[in-house]
Amino acid sequence: MDTNSADPLDQLDDAVAAAAFRRLVRHLRKRHDAQNIDLMGLSGFCRNCLADWIRDAGYAGDKGEARAVIHGMPMEEWKAKFQSPATEEQLARMEASLKLNADG
Repeated sequence: MDTNSADPLDQLDDAVAAAAFRRLVRHLRKRHDAQNIDLMGLSGFCRNCLADWIRDAGYAGDKGEARAVIHGMPMEEWKAKFQSPATEEQLARMEASLKLNADG
């Protein structure tokens, strides 16, 4: 917890933040209809981003292991079961959303 930050998010207790993060991940594990490409198009992040972020935060596993933590199974298994092909519209929306990430 950063007591010098003006951002209230930094005042949030780490245990509370961790519980909220776990709830978000479990929610995404149930919502297979929320495709990664759609999450990227709407919010600029997806399950794979969360996996990257836990690695950035110190998770010792490799990329595949981090993705399995977030997806609840190996990435290839998740893709085979739940991922549908991306449409041109979804790809365009994702590209536009990623540009917003770079501006922030």
